[in-house]
Amino acid sequence: MLGSGFWTAMYKSFELGLLYAIMALGVYVTFRVLDFPDLTVDGSFTTGAGIAAIGISSGLHPLAATLLAVAGGALAGMMTGLIHTKGKINPLLSGILMMIALHSINLRIMGKPNIGLLNQETLFTSLEKGFMFIAVVGALVLVIKFIIDGFLKTDIGLALRATGDNARMIRSFGVKTDSTIVVGVSLSNALVALSGALVAQYQGYADLQSGVGMIVIGLASVIIGEAIFGKRTIARVTFAVLLGAVLYRLILAVALQMEVDSTDLKLLTALIVIFALTLPRIRGNMKQKAVSRKRAVEMMKVGGEG
Repeated sequence: MLGSGFWTAMYKSFELGLLYAIMALGVYVTFRVLDFPDLTVDGSFTTGAGIAAIGISSGLHPLAATLLAVAGGALAGMMTGLIHTKGKINPLLSGILMMIALHSINLRIMGKPNIGLLNQETLFTSLEKGFMFIAVVGALVLVIKFIIDGFLKTDIGLALRATGDNARMIRSFGVKTDSTIVVGVSLSNALVALSGALVAQYQGYADLQSGVGMIVIGLASVIIGEAIFGKRTIARVTFAVLLGAVLYRLILAVALQMEVDSTDLKLLTALIVIFALTLPRIRGNMKQKAVSRKRAVEMMKVGGEG
């Protein structure tokens, strides 16, 4: 039978999955909606955590510190967008350059590699871990999801989606794609920074290296969600991304409970992403084979009757 330690680990992973789901939504905005391979995420996640931690430890109200973290993430995303649109630098390289710059900026913000929050009041201080935490944070995540859904249906949101689908076409209608790219990347990194701020408050510390590999986690969440739960509509795919983030954390928790070496977690993540990417093709092949078999059986029946 599964012990209490297993279920405790699953609870904690579910809670963390909800917080990381906000980051996954940000990754979805750039990689899927805007078709912009943004690697700023690894830096802006730490930016959000660092700003929130330094703000709270300096006596700022946790909510105000969290909002400042969101603004910091949006600013980082805006800079990435400007580097690409005004500097005419490749989007992938723009993200890499900003990610590198943010490492130094984050260290300047934090003043040291690690800031503890264990004795500080945070947004989660009065919220007990467990069912109540999941209910409250889950509601917050759903509210953010619905806001993103609504935003993507506005004129700006539609322009954002059109820019990702066919930038040349939408420019022919007079839309300034440079502006939509900057808005989209800023929104994405604002969500990533919010996730970083909440994770730092949940864990009780902010670390300079906390953002390393976030882009892989975000992509894994998006890919897993889309592969398993589908992506027919905006509302469905954003919900799938949330579920993908939670499922990803649960898979890692199960792996750790099975005593998988922690040094192999990155390898496990890569295998999960590979499986999620190939799953739609496997499903398609199986469906095609089933249809072919059905047609073959029907043809045999027709031939037998003849």
